[in-house]
Amino acid sequence: MKSVTLTRFLLEQQRQPNSTCPAELRLLIETVARACKAINHAISKGALGDVLGSLGTENVQGEVQKKLDVLANDLLVDANEWGGHLAGMASEEMDTIHPIPNRFPRGEYLLVYDPIDGSSNVDVDLSVGTIFSVLRAPSECAGREVREEDFLQPGTEQAASGYAIYGPQTLLVLTIGSGVYEFTLDRELGAWIMTDGPIKIPSGNCEVAINMARRPQWSPEIVRYVDDRLTYEKAPCGRAFNMRWTGSMVADVHRILKRGGIFLYPSDSRTPGKARLRLLYEANPMSLLIEQAGGSSIDGEGRVLDIQPKSLHQRVGLILGDSAEVSALKDIVLA
Repeated sequence: MKSVTLTRFLLEQQRQPNSTCPAELRLLIETVARACKAINHAISKGALGDVLGSLGTENVQGEVQKKLDVLANDLLVDANEWGGHLAGMASEEMDTIHPIPNRFPRGEYLLVYDPIDGSSNVDVDLSVGTIFSVLRAPSECAGREVREEDFLQPGTEQAASGYAIYGPQTLLVLTIGSGVYEFTLDRELGAWIMTDGPIKIPSGNCEVAINMARRPQWSPEIVRYVDDRLTYEKAPCGRAFNMRWTGSMVADVHRILKRGGIFLYPSDSRTPGKARLRLLYEANPMSLLIEQAGGSSIDGEGRVLDIQPKSLHQRVGLILGDSAEVSALKDIVLA
């Protein structure tokens, strides 16, 4: 069977009747994929490339920036700002938006991304990733400079989303609204080759991904759900759930996507509105992928993709995975 490259896949999608992948979106995704190859190359050098450790600075989130966070952010900006596909970019590592400079042509899309998810894992040689989301720029952007409010679109408006995971293999997982597909980087050819898809989340897997260290912050409903799933007598599958947690959202969600189960990073019940994950850079792109693979994603009560963002760096609780498990947890929370 002939290998299907990312470029061939996107071209075939572009040629479909009522295509969800016009040429400009195809070229943008290919540019992001090339930047991810460059990030993978930097990660693979580790200490030899002086990419480990922190810079001693903080990003807008108040988090200490790793060297790799800044390097990956710069690689994505440099790769995308001159291509003519974007009106602007926004990143977890930048205080505000990055409009496309006037010296470059502007396109009709907006790119938001987390350049390195789980960057603390790099120093101990564990998997990390890059998460991205593509939005359409509002039509009024054609006659003016792009603004922050142009990025504040609900997740249902995403034209595409995906992530790269830098692990034993380097993978690109992508949706353009017509299913979820996985591509593996062939390092000898330098090409992304399709290795799975359309992906559907397996049902009935007794596995939960959650950070137990944050148990004091959970609501009583989340405590009850997790305790029930980790107890042999109460777990619905006839045995206690396995618990997995890597500290890299990309790695944990990828396992859910491929093996099933449920991922939880709930809001802090002690402080209303306090949560960990960013809506635009993490929750929305992952939620679109999960829904396209037949799963569900909620913030604890309602659908994540329906949330109207109020700010660029807004945070939300996130529960996603097997629809049956997400529904069971929602019933407990809303009871």
